[in-house]
Amino acid sequence: MSKNGRGRVHPHAYARLEDADLSLRIAKEEEAKRLGAAQRRLLHLRLINGGQLNDGKLGPPVCVVFEGWDAAGKGGAIKRLVQPLDPRHVRVAPFAAPTPEELRHHFLWRFWPPLPGWGGMTIFDRSWYGRVLVERIENLASEAQGRRAYQEINDFEHSLAEEGMVVIKLWMHMSHDEQLRRFVSRRDDPLKSWKLNDEDWRNRGKRTEYEEAVADMLRLTDGPLAHWDVISAENKRHGRVQAIETVIRRMEAGMERWGVPVPSHDASEEKTELALVFDDAEFQGDPELSRTDDSITAIGSEKRKQA
Repeated sequence: MSKNGRGRVHPHAYARLEDADLSLRIAKEEEAKRLGAAQRRLLHLRLINGGQLNDGKLGPPVCVVFEGWDAAGKGGAIKRLVQPLDPRHVRVAPFAAPTPEELRHHFLWRFWPPLPGWGGMTIFDRSWYGRVLVERIENLASEAQGRRAYQEINDFEHSLAEEGMVVIKLWMHMSHDEQLRRFVSRRDDPLKSWKLNDEDWRNRGKRTEYEEAVADMLRLTDGPLAHWDVISAENKRHGRVQAIETVIRRMEAGMERWGVPVPSHDASEEKTELALVFDDAEFQGDPELSRTDDSITAIGSEKRKQA
């Protein structure tokens, strides 16, 4: 038995598209509440991993891989994921088709430079999984290269994980009908139409082929230290929340694996500790912390005097 999403259990050893409950939806108010809590938690974990709240000791590098259907909400989920973080503490690495120079090398070559070191975090917007998805469907790799790629990816991710990296892999999933609705919405919106091109429409016609490729990918590249999580993104709000909550859950497991203390989930304690580091009104003036505002401000002022 394994867990999918927010503690949901499915009977298979790896995540599958059919196990994602696409009926899940959340209201705007619940999204705001859960996103706020998750973003505070994520910030806390990042400050610990980065050494700011861990006596200078660096935590394990965190690599988050986003894959999914076109228009499934990868960009929106990434935006919410990085929103609470200092730009110096996270890197977003977007990838498209390989350049002529990149094609001269092994397909994994171009993905090495953005990988994070200890204390770092990188979010991949598309990744090495293009090898077993679009390159498979479009015959951009030979049959032998395609078959070999699964083991190459497994070895690549396993070696990273054994060296300390927390590898988190998310597939943003939605139905064919919902994708069409979003495509039409993008097409008719002058500010979003640039996101849509003829290739996107053409790929829709190959949904069955892509579903088979995704199923093989989930089954053949779900490693013991690099599991896949399928995110139910039929509802954008739910997809964003489930994505960040899944990243947090995987980060905490990775930190524990490497002996990095994971803080409690007490919101007041978490905000208080963050307030000692930042002079941000989001933490200093939160009405939920009215009981500790004075002490936080006093401690923060004293730390600024000492700086």
